[in-house]
Amino acid sequence: MAVATREITQIPIPPSPAMSPALSRRDRPLLNHSRPQSAPATPTARSLRSRARPIPNSYWATPYLVACEFPYCPLTPAQLARKHTKQKLDALLLAGVRTFIDLTEPHELFPYWPHLAQRCYDLGIDPHEVEYHNFPIRDRSLPESDEFVRRIMETLRDNERRGRIAAVHCRGGIGRTGLIVGCWLVECGIARDGDDALRMIAEEWKNVEKCVRYPLSPETGPQHEYVRTFERAAWIDEKHEAL
Repeated sequence: MAVATREITQIPIPPSPAMSPALSRRDRPLLNHSRPQSAPATPTARSLRSRARPIPNSYWATPYLVACEFPYCPLTPAQLARKHTKQKLDALLLAGVRTFIDLTEPHELFPYWPHLAQRCYDLGIDPHEVEYHNFPIRDRSLPESDEFVRRIMETLRDNERRGRIAAVHCRGGIGRTGLIVGCWLVECGIARDGDDALRMIAEEWKNVEKCVRYPLSPETGPQHEYVRTFERAAWIDEKHEAL
């Protein structure tokens, strides 16, 4: 049975006196599904690796996309202080992430989207600038359809067109995350093809903390094969040929 897609692009924003009056309460821009203009120039892989990773189990796939593990634990401030840790969500927001693409299923983990607004308030960030999308994929499995993946690609394309930094994650940031990152590297033209995308992910994955325990991303053979055979949308190649 196919898993229903739940896309949430507006986070709940309760009134809060903690928000700085200097931050405007303007409407968050809606997703624009028109075709993008040419993408900005892409830094080399070496320059991306020199860019600070927001959390240990993350890496910059492109200048506008960070891949990572699930960024939230349902801990109180006192529990966080006792554990000498911080919410990974905060680190991503402070790194400039304004779009979250969650690949987990709704029942998998404690949801963080209801807490995004408060995290923004506490960090002095306008919550109207933050978007959340849920494209659930079953753990260690493939997306329900190619059209499902195309919708994720369109979201990433629109995000980059607007110059926004996105974070894509599943539970561990290994299998489903690697699959979507690989497809995007092909789709946006950074990778020549799926094999090239897998090679690029492998290079970045070496610097991720959990690589010692999980040496491969994507995680399963079918996920690798999906990326290897993924092809960018036909209209993109047609546009490039016309230039």
